[in-house]
This record gives sequence, structure tokens and C-alpha cells, in this order.
Amino acid sequence: MFAAGAPAARAAQPQVESPASQSAAEPLLAYSARIAGDDARTRIVIEFDRKPDIVVHYVANPFRILIDLPETAFALKPADLEARGLFTDIRFGAMAAGRSRIVLTATRPVAIVVADVQEEQGAESFRLVLDAAIVTEQDFAARVEAQKWQQTAATGGTAVAMLPAAGERAEDGTFVVAVDAGHGGIDNGARGVETKTEEKHVTLAFARVLVGKLNALPGIKAVLTRDKDEFLSLPQRVQLARGAGADLFISIHADTLRQKDIRGATVYTISDRASDSLAAGLAERENLSDEIAGIPLQNEPAEVADILIDLTRRETQTFSINLARSVVATFEGQVKLINNPHRHAGFRVLQAPDVPSILLELGFLSNAEDEKLLLDPTWHERVSDLIGKAVDRYRQTVVATGQ
Repeated sequence: MFAAGAPAARAAQPQVESPASQSAAEPLLAYSARIAGDDARTRIVIEFDRKPDIVVHYVANPFRILIDLPETAFALKPADLEARGLFTDIRFGAMAAGRSRIVLTATRPVAIVVADVQEEQGAESFRLVLDAAIVTEQDFAARVEAQKWQQTAATGGTAVAMLPAAGERAEDGTFVVAVDAGHGGIDNGARGVETKTEEKHVTLAFARVLVGKLNALPGIKAVLTRDKDEFLSLPQRVQLARGAGADLFISIHADTLRQKDIRGATVYTISDRASDSLAAGLAERENLSDEIAGIPLQNEPAEVADILIDLTRRETQTFSINLARSVVATFEGQVKLINNPHRHAGFRVLQAPDVPSILLELGFLSNAEDEKLLLDPTWHERVSDLIGKAVDRYRQTVVATGQ
């Protein structure tokens, strides 16, 4: 199955072609894939309609191999690249404009020892063959060090070293709401228990409806942090909201739980301590969004650490709680709510120090009843109307008190 040892390993090292050299006329198409192997070596084969240029990176904690590609449409079934052999998780999808990524996660150090692109059928298709094998921790660390690759390469832009300054508030008194569709691109989020619909599509569909409803209200302007299936890091989401001069930030999600009987909406605000184990678990999963995409975790900047540890911006926290209570009150009797529907935990996406922020869990894709509602456009309209009422009530209170 695999090419022979050392010569193949040496041959794999020089391949570092830039994805920018790939024609940007239209995305590559990955239309077929298969994976086989054991706990020593694993082969991945992916069929493309054109020759793919790839770049291989390594990231530790956990051990990951990142395969960067030009913009690629992945017409693959989840079972085509189901994790096995050396890998415990495989993700693929968009990273940024013109870029896509495959993330291979392992429990121990691994490396690509063969990376070969084979022309098939007279250049009508191309086959990418990736052979991975276990390596020592020293070998893996050397590969990470040798590539001299920083977070800027992972995010496709400047690394966020600190929270950016907030944008100017609208001079005409317009109340700006940033609506954040959770997940996106390579980060699929949760998956429906019956339809297998990915969370990133549910959140974007709902966010678009919500923005439309909010923009129909006088005195309110709503903007999306993402308007397509693309990956945004958690700091980027915060930056986009603050840069837009947002007065509110609402992050939309639809998670899954092991307990499939639990259903209903929940509203979360930030806190240095989780209100309960469910909130703590959800925050932990949501905070892994950047890691799923292969972005190396950095030490929190001091400004962020201050927010999580002692919540120095108490007024922002108070406004966030007031908004959460307004949403819960509007939902009561109209939308199914979880027990204790206002909860709190250390969500990284809610860290803007000067923008009241909530994370709205619309329901759980792990529950069949919730899943039906989450995919129902009529339900989207009705719930968005209710959120609009809650936001407008909150806005009027803020205006009346001169805040």
C-alpha cells in the first residue's frame, strides 16, 4: 500500500508549492476520497478535477497536520474521509477567501512521508496521495520549528495580538447590532441527529433572517460577521463587531448534547465562572473553534485575561445580562426554553470589553424535535421577530437612560 521508507520520506520534504500559483478562475473540485491504514501508517487519497498545489504545516497540542489548498469545493460525503488509522479527527473546508484546508488530528506525533500528485486520464483528473506515518516527538518538534510558521499563516492575515479599538458609533444615533453566525468554513460545528445538517449552515440561515428583521426596525442597523460559508477565528469575530461600532453582539449557535432528550433555547453571557456543568461544557467546545481549524493557540493578551478573570468592564457585563433577560422574557410562552435559560461561562467570542454580548443557543441539533424547528424557515421568521422585539426593548431602555 505504501511507498518504501527513507527515500520517500526525503522526497516528501521539498514539496512546498504556494497555493497562490493555482488558477483562481474557479475553485478546485475534490470529488472523491478514501482513507486506509493502521496505527503506524495511514494513506489518504483525494481525487481532484485539476492539479492541486498544497502546503503542509504541523501544529502541536494536539498533534495536527494541516494541508493548505487553493479554494476548493469539497463534494465529499463525511464517510469518504472518516477518521481512522493514525487520525482521530479529519476536517476540511474553507479557511478564507481563496483558501481551503484539511486538518488531520492525531493522538501522537505523525508526519507526511509521501505527498504525491498523480495525473489521471490524460490530465482530466488528478490524484493527491498522502502517506502519513508515526514519528518521534523530537522529529515532530523539529518539523514545527523548521517551518517557522506563525499564526499569521493560519489566519490568512495579521495575528490579533490584542483586542482592536472599537469603531466609531453612528453619529445619527443608529443602534448597531452585530449578528454572528457561529462556525463556518472548515469548522462545521454540530450535526443534526437525523438530517446530518451541519450547524454552520443552520446558524447562517437564521442569522440572515434575523438581520433582515432587525434592519426593518426603526433606528436599528444590523450587520453580519460572516455572510457566506467561511471560517472566522474567534478574535476576528470580536474585531468585526467592534470595528463596525456595534452596540450589541449576538452570536448564534445550535449545539448538540449527549442527552438527546434535552431541548430548548438558552441565552449565555460571559463570566469567569460557569453557571453549571452544561454551560462549562458548551463554552469549552465553542472555544475550540480556532483549534479545530488548525490555528495554534496563543497566550491570551492581557486585555482579554482581565475580562475573563475579573470582568473589569462591569457596565458591559450588566448590559449583557439585561439583554439576555430581555430575550428570555420575550421567548417565554412563545419559544421552548431550557431549564434556567439564562446561563453564563467563559466564552471567548463574548470578550469584547465595550460591546454587550450574548451567545444564543437556538436549540439542540441532537434533539429530533429541535432539529425540525431549526431547519424550518417559518420558525426562523417567528423567532427572529421575537429577538427583534427584545433588542428594540433593550435599545429603548438604553436610550431612555442616556447610556
